[in-house]
Amino acid sequence: MANAAAVTIDRVSHDFGSAGDARHVKAIDNISLDVARGEFVALLGPSGCGKSTLLNIVGGLLQPTAGEVRVGDVVVRGPLPHDIAFVFQENTLFPWNTIVQNFHVALEFQGVPKREWNERSMRALQSVGMQGFAAHYPGQLSVGMKQRIQMARAICLETAILLMDEPFAALDEQTRMVLGEDLSVLLAKTGKTIVFVTHSLAEAVFLADRIVVTTARPARIKKILEVGEAHPRDRRFMTSDKFNALRNELYELLHDEIRQTVEMMRDVSRPG
Repeated sequence: MANAAAVTIDRVSHDFGSAGDARHVKAIDNISLDVARGEFVALLGPSGCGKSTLLNIVGGLLQPTAGEVRVGDVVVRGPLPHDIAFVFQENTLFPWNTIVQNFHVALEFQGVPKREWNERSMRALQSVGMQGFAAHYPGQLSVGMKQRIQMARAICLETAILLMDEPFAALDEQTRMVLGEDLSVLLAKTGKTIVFVTHSLAEAVFLADRIVVTTARPARIKKILEVGEAHPRDRRFMTSDKFNALRNELYELLHDEIRQTVEMMRDVSRPG
């Protein structure tokens, strides 16, 4: 029987370095999670708890120490460019290429026939309102515009799964809000499966179908919250009692974990 989940994280653990080594770090400890097709899952936890490590394992950029990840019924052993696209916090556009040329590089790597490059690039740019900037260079755009472009580049690859690692972290709150609304509309239109790492409680509640709250390092699942709101999300949801109740619950869940993370950092920084 085919796997109904888009992504299956099955008892995944990950260590950096070897046990007994002074630099050994256990980043993830025995996480299991199914992500349904068309679902938006947010990963929320203290800084340095292993959320980005888990995202990289799902995307095939890193092999877990234990356990496995499956996309459908395929075990992830490396990047799957036809199934998964990334949107990172950092700008990954080539500055010497125009925006549309950046898209062409990604499409070529994916193996898309050249005759389709322009149409797919322009369609993706139009989906985020950036079709007028195809011939611009990244250095001519604001940070928010570049992040729209990075979203569009991932969209043009037409993968079923998007992995997003704090894509709006460098943006001001107003721009984050607008891009979050755009992302909710995109999910409603395309039915893509999205796994999204964030430190923002409000962002997680506004965007996600489920919020996976992790502990301090090593990351374990502490609780999963269901949001239960259809996409696209109305901006009025952000001022609702339900929104505030979910955000407050997240704060309570994370408070002690963040304190523990701060204490761990202090212990590491103390001399001998």
